[in-house]
Amino acid sequence: MTHDRHEPGGPGLDDPDYAHFAWARFRRILKWMALVSALAGLAAVLWIAWMREGLTPGLALATFFGVALTIFMAAALMGLVFLSSGTGHDEDVERLD
Repeated sequence: MTHDRHEPGGPGLDDPDYAHFAWARFRRILKWMALVSALAGLAAVLWIAWMREGLTPGLALATFFGVALTIFMAAALMGLVFLSSGTGHDEDVERLD
């Protein structure tokens, strides 16, 4: 069973099978984005260490977590936007007007 897009009047997050599929896809995307975020944080720390001598552990931690968490938060919020759109919640709200 493949679900690419919510059809109007079709299954949404009210359907348990479709909800399981949609949330599993969201979690899979977030796992990949956690890796990308961690790599970006590490790259930022390495870049600062290369540009500046005497990188303190506090600066390294602050840089790593600042960059990684910012990217991860952006990915999570964009993932929720795509989840909402892909499951038909946006269309359901528009029909209520």
